[in-house]
Amino acid sequence: MFRALVLEKEGDAAAAHLRDLDESALPPGDVTVAVEYSTLNYKDGLALSANGGGIVRTWPHVAGIDFAGVVEASSDGRYKPGDKVILTGWRVGEVHWGGYAQKARVRADWLVPLPAGLTPRQAMAVGTAGFTAMLAVMALEEHGLTPDKGEVLVTGASGGVGSVAVALLAKLGYQVAAVTGRAETAGYLRDLGASRIVARAELAEVVKRPLEAETWAGCVDAVGGAMLARVLGQMKHGGSVAAVGLAGGAALPASVIPFLLRGVNLLGIDSVTVPYERRMRAWGRVVSDLAVGKLEAMVREVGLGELPALGAAILQGGVQGRVVVDVNL
Repeated sequence: MFRALVLEKEGDAAAAHLRDLDESALPPGDVTVAVEYSTLNYKDGLALSANGGGIVRTWPHVAGIDFAGVVEASSDGRYKPGDKVILTGWRVGEVHWGGYAQKARVRADWLVPLPAGLTPRQAMAVGTAGFTAMLAVMALEEHGLTPDKGEVLVTGASGGVGSVAVALLAKLGYQVAAVTGRAETAGYLRDLGASRIVARAELAEVVKRPLEAETWAGCVDAVGGAMLARVLGQMKHGGSVAAVGLAGGAALPASVIPFLLRGVNLLGIDSVTVPYERRMRAWGRVVSDLAVGKLEAMVREVGLGELPALGAAILQGGVQGRVVVDVNL
């Protein structure tokens, strides 16, 4: 038997309940993992909402789009009992049962070994959000961003992706401008390495001018919507924006002018189906480029029972930094 936070359909809505399940309830897969830690991400907030956020299609369901733990059983030669592993992406926690349980069964192709230098808890302090931030930084570098080019903007900076992006960029020597709508997070962001705090209101308004003053050498954008459109018009010539989220909306009320007259690049960052080799490269960069002390400053640790309330909070922008879930609490 193992404990899980199970989403169950109740009429037209869904509700989450702590249940004790038999291992036979797990979905098919090559590898069974004793989960130690998971995290709370925006997608998890959607899954935990009243209708499953449009991403849960079958019931009952176990959410949690990432986890770290120890292999208990494996029919795949790449993993053996006792191996420590990480899972992020592959629509686990959406269409396949995820990490909000003490056990998970998944395909071996979806796992990566826990990198040397990280504990399972630290890996989930990074989690999908931090992994996505690392992919965004790698993409910006691959498109020519270097510290001497100028300031790098991070929108949604106090959230999970933004917090890790600020810490990573600062550690790599960049001057980081962090956008936040909550003035009380300024000290937190400066401690992570932000050199400047930008009020969200300064970028929230849509303007008619397709180009503004060249301000940012690069950007990690977790907001989308009108803010992304505004930022595109403020990028320096040849600068790139790595788009990682849509907390501000999926529509993009933008002009093509920044792309045509300034050679701006808009880079889409998908962390779900990243090939194995790039996953390993990104996790290796996390180990080398993210200060553990900065990582710990982002973390709030909770148990499974606290997730329904926190899921609602993350959808409203009310969660700062990273929430690590100890599934055994």
